[in-house]
Amino acid sequence: MNALAINLIGVGAAACSMSSFAPQLIKIWRERDASSVSLNMYLVTITGFALWTAYGVFIGKWPLVAANAVCLMMSGAVVALKVRFDGAKGRDAGRA
Repeated sequence: MNALAINLIGVGAAACSMSSFAPQLIKIWRERDASSVSLNMYLVTITGFALWTAYGVFIGKWPLVAANAVCLMMSGAVVALKVRFDGAKGRDAGRA
């Protein structure tokens, strides 16, 4: 396979991975609800992206680092919103 085709596959994979978190983030932000998000799943996902990022650094593959760092930040944002909105529900329930 030629280098252009290989690079296009890599760019496509990175674009899909990075953009896959956007719908979840938008939904959580609009609804102010993350109760359907699995915290454990996202913690494993964050761990995976952190390891992929470190691996990319160690082997010197900066496209791998960049794509996984973006995914790490976006999945981290999902967890941050989950903690924020789930915590807010707990505080509101205590006021009732």
